[in-house]
Amino acid sequence: MNYRMLVLDLDDTLLKDDRTVSEMTRRRLLEAQQQGTVVVLASGRPTYAMQHLAQELCLAQYGGYLISFNGARITACENGAVLSSVDISHAQMCRLFDLAQEQNVYIQTYTEDHILVSKDNEYTQIEKEITGMDVVECADFKAEIPKTAVKAMMLEHPDRLKQVEQALRPVIKDELYMTITKPFFLEFMNPAVDKGKSLVTLAAHLGISMEQVIAVGDSYNDISMIEAAGLGVAMGNAVEAVKQAADYETDDNEHDGVARVVEKFFLNQE
Repeated sequence: MNYRMLVLDLDDTLLKDDRTVSEMTRRRLLEAQQQGTVVVLASGRPTYAMQHLAQELCLAQYGGYLISFNGARITACENGAVLSSVDISHAQMCRLFDLAQEQNVYIQTYTEDHILVSKDNEYTQIEKEITGMDVVECADFKAEIPKTAVKAMMLEHPDRLKQVEQALRPVIKDELYMTITKPFFLEFMNPAVDKGKSLVTLAAHLGISMEQVIAVGDSYNDISMIEAAGLGVAMGNAVEAVKQAADYETDDNEHDGVARVVEKFFLNQE
């Protein structure tokens, strides 16, 4: 198969545990792009928090894309054009705030370059460290959040958050898309959003068959794109559900798993 697009999750996939891209992986991705491969970064992160990686990998030069907020935004790196944008309403955000209060967990949402929180907390500080975005604590969360938002996120200790997820599924139903991205992040988005749907949208925009797409990931929010792609790849460190959904398993994120995929399927070095 002549694969034309490579879609990569960031944390625990493209990035090592120290949140950097290894030199070998960076070189392989540049080689693949020089040969015409379209590289797409797909993450739950805000667009703002992905830009430095796009620059490091020269995506603007080679026509790469960002799928951010778990699929709620598709952005062309070359000119910053937003190809797709899907939000949740102010009313939905207010309802999520009320549910968070009932469950006694933290909640946050985003502007383009800030994290808005009802109350600052240790888990939001982790998000700040990951994204580089400043945190704004809202005295009146409902009044101060935007009229529409890309997503909301509830935060707590992983054991408690799993309980919250189970409690809210019959309440949320299909009104919103809900997924755990990191053990302490429970995210809520428009139900039209997931990485797989956005990947299909982008591939169609570029005239690329899904059979020509490889998607690589490690966590639950990657399953939709792994199943949508012609070849779905699980990292060696992926959760079991991702490995079950994938067609192929590579090395883990500390041992250049992404570089191995590029070598095998794009550079034909094996």
